[in-house]
Amino acid sequence: MKATLVFNPAAADREQSGDQLIEILSQFQARGIKADVILIDELHPLEAVAKEVARPGKRLVVVAGGDGTIEHIAIGLVGTETTLGIIPTGTRNNLARSLGIPANDIAHAVELLQSGRQIGMDVGKVWHQDSSRCFLEAAAIGLGSALYSSADDIQHGKLGKIGEFLSTLVSASPSEFRLRLDRSTREIVANSHMVIVANTPFMGASFEIAPDVSFEDRYLDVFMYTDLSKGDLLAHAMQPTEAAPDERIQRFRAKSVTIATVPPMPVIADGVPAGEGSVKVTLQPSRLRVIAGPGPPGALPATSTAAELPV
Repeated sequence: MKATLVFNPAAADREQSGDQLIEILSQFQARGIKADVILIDELHPLEAVAKEVARPGKRLVVVAGGDGTIEHIAIGLVGTETTLGIIPTGTRNNLARSLGIPANDIAHAVELLQSGRQIGMDVGKVWHQDSSRCFLEAAAIGLGSALYSSADDIQHGKLGKIGEFLSTLVSASPSEFRLRLDRSTREIVANSHMVIVANTPFMGASFEIAPDVSFEDRYLDVFMYTDLSKGDLLAHAMQPTEAAPDERIQRFRAKSVTIATVPPMPVIADGVPAGEGSVKVTLQPSRLRVIAGPGPPGALPATSTAAELPV
């Protein structure tokens, strides 16, 4: 098996990055995987690497890093014949958790490159005015978008951002949300602090949106957090997985959703700003080839096994 390995030494602890790279290459060698290595650095920033690995002829691109690194590269591979492999070495590893790939277990992650399921993963896309952006985890409109940057910094150890986080939280007001699902003429109207359009169970600062959100069911899951105060939202974000569903959270399934807010609210797609105000979010079914771990009961069959990738 031949692969291109993209490695981000800054994904977690730089002091451990050298050992991580050596372990990955050792595991590759033991399993007969030959790899060209690209390091993320000042000379090879994410945007440049994403363009380089998306060129025709790349059969397998393996990304070792956190969600930000993996998702930047993955978006460049959407709609191509290249398969994405993941070795999660970041702080949150939301995407790996959703795909059933163990975090901080390099040997197991490398093993899955040969034994895992090669699937067609659904991808979401946010359309705002004349621009668009794909996402793998979720798009968020409202309070979650406004808090994302400072919450992300806090989780990465920048505690000075706590004041900014609290200031944004205290000053936030709900908006009127207007949703249209697929081609329905019915408009869903409610006052809310936030709407999330999810493609995977996890997003942001390890927030589990819902355990049964699927990235291979050909639908997006739309969550409207109606009548929840800001305190309720924080409590919901920190609640255990097995907690009972909150009846105040409206949930819909759709292939596309148009969302308008009054006043305009900020929008993010996988943590990246994607505009403010009205947006349309659409499903791009099975547009990313990716190697995943064992699927949950009822998961769609793999398009092939990872071991069937061309050598």
